[in-house]
Amino acid sequence: MAQFVFENDVHSILKLDMPLSNAPTARWQRKASSASGSNTSGSPGKSSHSMNRSVSMSKTPGKTPGKNSSKTQNTPSKAGGDRFIPQRNTKQMDVATFLLSKENEPVDPNVSPGNQKAWSVNLNGYDVEEAKILHLGGKALNAPEGYQNNLKVLYSQGATPVSTKKTNRYISSVPDRILDAPDLRNDFYLNLIDWSSQNYMAVALHNHVYLWQAATGDITLLMKMERDEDYICSVSWIKEGNFLAVGTSDAKVQLWDVECQKRLRSMASHSARVGSLSWNDHILSSGSRSGQIHHHDVRVADHHIHTLIGHTQEVCGLKWSPDGKCLASGGNDNVVFVWPDVRAAAVNSPLHTFTQHQGAVKALAWCPWQPNILASGGGTSDRHIRIWNANTGSCLHAVDTQSQVSSLLFAPNYKELVSGHGYAHDHLVIWKYPAMAKVTELVGNQGRVLNMCLSPDGSTVAAVAADETVRLWKCFELDSVKKKAAKERTTSSIIHQGIR
Repeated sequence: MAQFVFENDVHSILKLDMPLSNAPTARWQRKASSASGSNTSGSPGKSSHSMNRSVSMSKTPGKTPGKNSSKTQNTPSKAGGDRFIPQRNTKQMDVATFLLSKENEPVDPNVSPGNQKAWSVNLNGYDVEEAKILHLGGKALNAPEGYQNNLKVLYSQGATPVSTKKTNRYISSVPDRILDAPDLRNDFYLNLIDWSSQNYMAVALHNHVYLWQAATGDITLLMKMERDEDYICSVSWIKEGNFLAVGTSDAKVQLWDVECQKRLRSMASHSARVGSLSWNDHILSSGSRSGQIHHHDVRVADHHIHTLIGHTQEVCGLKWSPDGKCLASGGNDNVVFVWPDVRAAAVNSPLHTFTQHQGAVKALAWCPWQPNILASGGGTSDRHIRIWNANTGSCLHAVDTQSQVSSLLFAPNYKELVSGHGYAHDHLVIWKYPAMAKVTELVGNQGRVLNMCLSPDGSTVAAVAADETVRLWKCFELDSVKKKAAKERTTSSIIHQGIR
C-alpha cells in the first residue's frame, strides 16, 4: 500500500498541467495582487495576512547578495514602470534644449557669427553646426573627437561615391557600316587592309587596290595589276598618309602617291610574294614567303639597304614599334623575332626570339602608350594571345582564346586590345588591358576575320573577313554625352556600301 501511495505522489509531481502548491508566486500574480491590494485596502473581507503578503510581494528583496546591506535597489512601484531610466545631467539637458529651441530662433543682428560659434563651443563642447545629422552639401563631415555617435552624418549630397559610378560604356552589338568587298582573297597570310592618318582606307581585292574616303564615302580605284593571275598581297600607309606601299605576288613592292594617283617606283629584291609591310619613317620593311625581311630606303635609288634572315617559312606579320626602335616579325614557322633598329651595330642578330606559340604568328601589335609591350597571336594550332615585354623578353600574359588569332590592335582611347579571330568563332573580341579581361564580343561575320585596322581618331575598328565584307565597328568613341538608344538598331538600318 505504501508503494502505491509513493507512485501516485511521484506522478502528481511530474504532471506539468498541475499547479505547484509550494512554488513562489509568479511575477504577474504579485503585481496583480499588489494593484488589487492598493485599490481595496479599506475594503472589508480582506485579512491582515493577505494584505501583508501583497505588500511584501510588490518589492524586490532589499539586499543584493555580495553587496553592502545598506545599499538597496527598489523596483518602481508603478505598474509597468520596471524600466531603468538613467538620470540626465544639467549639461545634457541644456544642450537638448538649445538644439530643439534656441537653434530655430532668428539670429540677433547684434551678435557676430564668431561669438555665436564660440558660445556654442563653450556650452556644448563642440560646434553645433558640425553636429547636424543631415548634411546637404560638400564632403561628408567626420565625427568630432570624443563624439561617440560615428553615424551622425547620414546623407551627403556631394559627389557620387566611386563605387556607384557607372564604369561600363555602351558598345553596339551590330556594325556601324558594312562595305561589300567582292573578290577578296581568303588567305590567312596576307594583309589586305590599312587605314591612313588622312582617313583613307586601302582595300586590296584580288589584283585591284581601292581607296575608300571615310568622311565622304567616295571610292577610288588606285591601281590594277597588269596580269590577271597576279594579285595584291599587302598594303601599308606611311605615317603621314600620303604614300601607300603595295606588296604583290610577283615579289615586288610598289610605292604610290595617293594624291596624284601615280606609281612612284617599283622595288624588286624579293624572290617570292610580299605578304607583309611596315613603315619606320622613310624605311619600309617587307616580309616575303622566302622567310627574308628586307629594309628599303625609299629616298634613294639603291633602295635595298639590309636583309634580316631568321624565319624558315613565310613572314606573315611585321610591325615596327611606335618609337621606331624595334621591329617585330612573325612567321609560319611559329616564331616571333624582335629585331633592333637598322642603325644598330648588331642589326643581324635579333634582340629576342619567342618560340612559345604552336601555330603561325600573323597577329602582331605594339602598345602605343607602352612602346616596349608587344602582343602576338597564334594560329589554329595555338589560339593564344601572348603579351611580351620587349625590354626583358618576358611573357606577361598568355590567354587561350579558343579560336585562331588572325589580327591584333591596341585601342588607345580606352586602353584596350582588340583581337580578330578565324576558326572556330569568326568574331572580334575586346579585351581590357593589362588585366586581359574580356569586355565584349562582336559577332556578325559569316567567315573568318582576316585583318583589322583602326581609324585615325581611334574610334572605329574595320575588319575584313572571308565573307567578302568590311565591317566597321564604332566601339571606342570618346563622346561620353551620347547615350545608347532605347533599342538597338536592327540590321536593316545598317549602311551598306560596295568597295567597287
